[in-house]
This record gives sequence, structure tokens and C-alpha cells, in this order.
Amino acid sequence: MKFNLKRDLCFFDIESTGLNVIRDRIIQIGVIKYFKDGREPQEFELLINPGIPIGAEAMSVHGITPADVANKPVFAQVARQLFDFIGDADLSGYNISRFDVPLLMEEFARVGLDFSIENRRLVDVQRIFYKMEPRNLRAALRFYCGKEIENAHDALADVRATIAVLEGQLEKYQGVDLLEDDGTVVEAPVRNDMKALHDFTQDTGTIDVTNRLKYNDEGVMVFNFGKYTGQPVMKVLQQEKHYGHWIIEKDFSVQVKNIIRKLMQEMEKNDSSL
Repeated sequence: MKFNLKRDLCFFDIESTGLNVIRDRIIQIGVIKYFKDGREPQEFELLINPGIPIGAEAMSVHGITPADVANKPVFAQVARQLFDFIGDADLSGYNISRFDVPLLMEEFARVGLDFSIENRRLVDVQRIFYKMEPRNLRAALRFYCGKEIENAHDALADVRATIAVLEGQLEKYQGVDLLEDDGTVVEAPVRNDMKALHDFTQDTGTIDVTNRLKYNDEGVMVFNFGKYTGQPVMKVLQQEKHYGHWIIEKDFSVQVKNIIRKLMQEMEKNDSSL
């Protein structure tokens, strides 16, 4: 199937040392880039020396050992190559919103590269699948494509499986409406349009990919963690400026830190104009 693209689109998958998007590191990444001009897709794959131990549980899943990455480049050595390959493309993958994207953002931030997602469309194939047919990648490939996944948890193999699943979803749900729990009918939400898929798969209440900040029912940005859970971010920062500085200095994602930093700068600018 030919994807209807207004911008380039990168499907990608990451294998890592563990599941903590801030503390863990990438050990393998596979990317397949589709171009809006219709030229042949390009593939990009790397094994990376993480510089930290690989968790036993993670190793049991992807099978990548310390010996496999011992002589591979560290992320800093390949970051610019990967950054340039992705460029300003939209992003797609399986469960990228909660794991792959924030982990990649953290890795780039550590080497001084600002990998922003503000102007990118994110098409999380898992969310289409979970909303339409709640299962996992293996079951998705079987359900939509009638075949079994080979070399599961190998980054590039998972990318290929994800592409096949999205193609199957676009075919299966062409013209199919979704009935929401509240009785609302969403007309044909799964269609060959990356913006439509982005809008369908994203949580409108979520602000950052680690879900530390969100919008409440009134559309106000509130904290989604700690002692100020549910309280307006701007109100808390105005009353306790040290809390914003604490967030910037502590173990939060670069996206959360940038949002808080920007809000504090706006507050300082407004205070100075009074």
C-alpha cells in the first residue's frame, strides 16, 4: 500500500537496557523512512553500546547481550547521523508514545540535540490496534495479515511487522465507524491520512509523553504526579517558584523540564512588565 503522506514518515523501534525512559539507554534502533515524494523507503539500523548494564529482564526479551554491543559505538557517536536521517519526519511505530519517543528524546538531549515532537505527527499503531482490536503485536500481525512474526523483538523485524499491521488496519477499517462508550459515533477514524491517524491515536488530555502533565476537564494544565496532583501548574508555580526549579533539577524528562522552564520564563517576563 502507498501511504498518503504530506510529510516524510519514519517507522521506528527501539530495544533498550530496560523500561525506564529516563535512566535506561538504547542498545538497538531500527528505522524505515517513507518519503512524501514517493521514492523507495530507506532503512537504518544500529547496535549501540549503552555504557550501562543491560537488565536481565530486558535481555530475556530481546536477546541482546553485553558482548553484542561491547565494540559498538556509543550513542553520542551516532546521534547526529540518526538525527539527520529522521530529519523533520512524522513518526510511527508500535507503542512509541509511551516508550520509544520519550527514550529517544532523552538520548538526544544528553548529547545536546533538541529532538522536538511539537510539530510532528505521531501515529502510534498500537493505539489504533488497542482501540479497534485490543491485543499485542504478534496477535495484530496474525489478525490483520494472517501470518506469524519472525525474529520477534529484533528492532527491524518489529518495524516491518508494524508496517504490515498498519497496512492491514487501513484496509480492514476503510469506511468503518467507531462507536464510543458514550454512544458517540466517530466516522471512519482509521484512514490513509497521517494527521487523521495522529488525532485518533493521541490522548487529547496528555501534554507530555511521560504523562507528568495533563489537561483537566476544563482544559487547564495540571500536575499528574506528586503532592500537587490535579492542581493547576501555573498556580503552583506562582505560589511556589522553588517547585519549578526542583522539577528542572530532578529526574524528569527533558520535555517536562522544557515546558516548566518556558512557563517560568513567561511568569518572570510578566512580573518584570508590571
